[in-house]
Amino acid sequence: MTIIDFIHYVESYFNDHELYYGHGTDNAFDEAAYIVLSMTKNLPLIDEAVYDNEIDSAVQKEILTCIERRVDERIPAAYLLGEAWFAGLPFYVDENVLVPRSPFAELIADEFLPWVNYSSTNNILDLCSGSGCIGIASALVFTEANVDLADISVHALDVARKNVSRYKLADRVSVIESNLYEGLQGQKYDLIVSNPPYVSEEELSGLPEEYCQEPKLGLDGGETGLDLVHHILAYADVHLTEQGVLYVEVGNTDVALQACYPNVPFLWIDFEQGGHGVFMLTKQQLEQYKEQFMVNVNS
Repeated sequence: MTIIDFIHYVESYFNDHELYYGHGTDNAFDEAAYIVLSMTKNLPLIDEAVYDNEIDSAVQKEILTCIERRVDERIPAAYLLGEAWFAGLPFYVDENVLVPRSPFAELIADEFLPWVNYSSTNNILDLCSGSGCIGIASALVFTEANVDLADISVHALDVARKNVSRYKLADRVSVIESNLYEGLQGQKYDLIVSNPPYVSEEELSGLPEEYCQEPKLGLDGGETGLDLVHHILAYADVHLTEQGVLYVEVGNTDVALQACYPNVPFLWIDFEQGGHGVFMLTKQQLEQYKEQFMVNVNS
């Protein structure tokens, strides 16, 4: 069988079993292509002529085993492959981190313009970094900047270290165990990016089985989904330089956040490639509304 034959076979198999997508793909064909091309070592796809290549029988068996687990155990494909793509880059992932899928990739490609000055961005923090994909992709764009990857999970940080090593960035990218800002005393950044846990209790209870394979620590944002976000907002100003800015992804919790702070002028980012629920605030705005943020931290 050729690669394209096998992709169509896997697509049909997936369609027969009503899988849920959302970890880098949104349909059966793309998921099938992702698995088959990965396992035949044809990602990134440089030349579509590879679709006509035949697949070795041993590799066919490996692919069949993979797709059977995808269906029977509802494991996201990225965990089965040990790799996910973000911002056009491959990252090692396992069950200790969320599968990368953030619209931050588009912001990174655009250098966070117009709110970030590339030449004066010397220090970046990826808060709640998980696999480190956002911070590492940022380091590869901001080639002179130092980047801190901070997360409370030691297991997630082990994954991040693998990715730092993969891209040979140990001289500029540090991996730090920290409960939000607790391990970052005295540190200031020109740019803070964060994709924290923001799923509410109600939404968490109704997630498809595929999402339940991911670490709850990376998803659970408390009753309203905003427990960590309140803390991030309340103390971000302390860790930003005078021209620093904060970007946070809150996904579907954007409505609840805006309702909590109706007077705060969140700048919600419009994405051309899909995605929503990412806001930006400057250091000055964070200082101006700090009392409001502190109310929710202390309540």
